[in-house]
Amino acid sequence: MPRFRPLLAATTLIVLGAGPLLAQTAPADAPPPPAQMGHHMMKHAAPFAKLTVTGTGHATIQPDMATITLGVSTRAATAAEAMTQNAEQQAKVIETLKAEGIEARDIQTSGLNLSPVMDYSDQGQPPKLTGYGAQNSVTVRVRDIAGLGAVLDKLVASGANEISGIAFSREDMAEAEDQARSEAVAEARRRAEVMAEAAGMRLGRLISLSEAPTGGGPRPMMAMRAQAAGSADTPTEAGELAVSADVTAVFAMRPADAPQGGEPPEGEITPEGEIAPEEPPVEAPAN
Repeated sequence: MPRFRPLLAATTLIVLGAGPLLAQTAPADAPPPPAQMGHHMMKHAAPFAKLTVTGTGHATIQPDMATITLGVSTRAATAAEAMTQNAEQQAKVIETLKAEGIEARDIQTSGLNLSPVMDYSDQGQPPKLTGYGAQNSVTVRVRDIAGLGAVLDKLVASGANEISGIAFSREDMAEAEDQARSEAVAEARRRAEVMAEAAGMRLGRLISLSEAPTGGGPRPMMAMRAQAAGSADTPTEAGELAVSADVTAVFAMRPADAPQGGEPPEGEITPEGEIAPEEPPVEAPAN
């Protein structure tokens, strides 16, 4: 047994000396063991919703043009005589229009009619032909509204015996229409802010904006001036024209207590009345 003690001592020294050598030869770039991460909830912005509102705007503007329909009606024993008399009388009316500064482009024939005149007074008897009636009417644009009354009087004096209508308008309505559109957009935003606040939400960016077509054109309103006292001209009241515009606006909105942040892309906004669902937790991949 004593002879084995030197051999065991030598073996122990060899093992102890090889430990540091093995530690130095281990690869230095070995990746550390993956840490236990578990499940992690990704942080994302508060959910968004959509709010659709409409807005209406109004504007008024003074007319600068009047359109009237007038004509001549004649009656004669024969059709030829009725048309001849009518043509002569209507020619005088058109001459008067041109003498008052009405351009040819503002005068247009709008009706021409020739019809028999029948007498139905004898009851139980067939109607009797008593002559022929001819009507010739023109539509005229008068651009000087202030002198419209005097023009009408001169037309009647020259032979016009029918005036069937008058309408006021404005050649360029762009300014009033743009004013109505601006008011409609402002009204839509105001309504959206009120509704969002009442719902406990905060109004976001504008997603879309569209204008609804309006029909009928400008509408006349009450008279804006009175005819001067003592004037012998036919009194006319131009009044004002009213135009309106309707828009539809879609806004993004989010809860009022949501943290401040950028607006989401359009594709990430949920349909109206719905809140975007929270994203599911994402588990980190294991190495």
